[in-house]
Amino acid sequence: MQDKVTSKAHRMLFFNTLAFTVCFAVWTFNGVMITFLVDNGLYNFTLVQVGWLIGIPVLTGSIFRLPMGIYTDKYGGKWVFGLLLLFCAIPMYLFSLADSFWGFMACSFGFGMAGTGFAVGIANTSVWYPREWQGRALGIFGVGNAGAAVTTLLAPSLLNYFTGGAAMDHWRVLPVVYAVSLIVMAIFFLLFTENKKHHVQGQSMKELLQPLKSVMVWRFGLYYFLVFGGFVAISQWLVPYFVNVYSASLVMAGLLASLFSLPSGVIRALGGWMSDKWGARKVMLWVFGVSIAGCFFLIVPRMEVFSPGKSVTAIKKGTVNFVSDTLIRVNDISYPVRHKHATIANLDETGLLILPTKESWQNPIIKEGDQVLRKQVLAKGITKIYFQANIWVFAILVFIVGIAWGIGKAGVYRFIPDYFPNQVGVVGGMVGVMGGLGGFVSPIIFGYLLEWTGLWTSSWMFLLIISVICLWWMRTVIARLMKRAAPEFSTRLDHKPQSNIKTN
Repeated sequence: MQDKVTSKAHRMLFFNTLAFTVCFAVWTFNGVMITFLVDNGLYNFTLVQVGWLIGIPVLTGSIFRLPMGIYTDKYGGKWVFGLLLLFCAIPMYLFSLADSFWGFMACSFGFGMAGTGFAVGIANTSVWYPREWQGRALGIFGVGNAGAAVTTLLAPSLLNYFTGGAAMDHWRVLPVVYAVSLIVMAIFFLLFTENKKHHVQGQSMKELLQPLKSVMVWRFGLYYFLVFGGFVAISQWLVPYFVNVYSASLVMAGLLASLFSLPSGVIRALGGWMSDKWGARKVMLWVFGVSIAGCFFLIVPRMEVFSPGKSVTAIKKGTVNFVSDTLIRVNDISYPVRHKHATIANLDETGLLILPTKESWQNPIIKEGDQVLRKQVLAKGITKIYFQANIWVFAILVFIVGIAWGIGKAGVYRFIPDYFPNQVGVVGGMVGVMGGLGGFVSPIIFGYLLEWTGLWTSSWMFLLIISVICLWWMRTVIARLMKRAAPEFSTRLDHKPQSNIKTN
């Protein structure tokens, strides 16, 4: 870390953030690309195969974050980041030549290395800033997550432009455009940045990996599994989600998905400032609370439930002499019947329905001339409970969850420079691995849950469980700290960790 902020530090932050934005756009490329190929019938991939193709770049970018973080600590970010960008351009270009599931898998595995740009950038940003600026600097760097929105916003329109709605095989131009973007970014990065290393010279690999023995690292990793892994998974899963659940076009699905990914990426800078000002613990408690509430409301699917309602019964025996949709007459007694309105069959077209809606009616089950007994059912009651799960209400809830996760991404990384000031690359890389694994396994889990339950909202059920576990673990650790330290001292823990207090 440096002692003060310099103009050189801001310049490095700018290029790190720009390079990370390009990397993140590449990393989330398959969310749009694979949906386009399947939606247009170019390839007949199953839901599970779609989950794997969306998840495999995230796997690569996850498992290699730790070694890339270590290399950045040892050799500096200029060369590691520059060479990473050049390397990823090769499999991205080869993606345009692929023609099978396994071909797409292999190329996706290669350009998925772009995801390691996060660990490289975190280490290469932290080294240029003093301790009191770590939250803001890393938060601003994290704005590069908005690269996911770049893909969801621009890629569908570019695909429509290249294919023209008829020349479908021209989709292959898009990966070439992405490959060229990586090469151009690499050239700018190598020309206009400087190299700076963390103070890890002379340390063995065993010494570098020593922090990974701390349970604290794995706890931070679980938090990041949710706020970052969930962000990566949902930012890609939302495109097929909107297409399948709401019959949205690919372009509209991309625009709506950007309501989640763009604010969630940009708000990370604010999350860094909030973590500096109020402390990462307070921020993360709020993040987990909002995540639980948002995921809970999102688990309710669009549905229609038919149930027996209040029926019409005869109060005396007699002969039915009149039957209609609104009235039944037995002898001289009239029985009003609630008829079925025309709007019941078209509830989905009646406008914005935020809460579940109930409609009830009664169907006559007797005819004129029938002899009926006392308490015999004349008209059977039916109740229809309908929940629209309106697309705009859904999008607003997703937006709120995305904002919370964006703040949480900065909150998690605010912990690291305080607890591990000289191992930011290693610890940040490991936490990034956990977050990246969340982005990898989640789409696959979403695919299996969708097959098993038939509910697209099952993805939010999974994320709700993870949110609850994170909140429980954090509150458990805080309670343990409160028991170890005096109450007045524990309030200071909310801002900065103390060297004489050990947590796990």
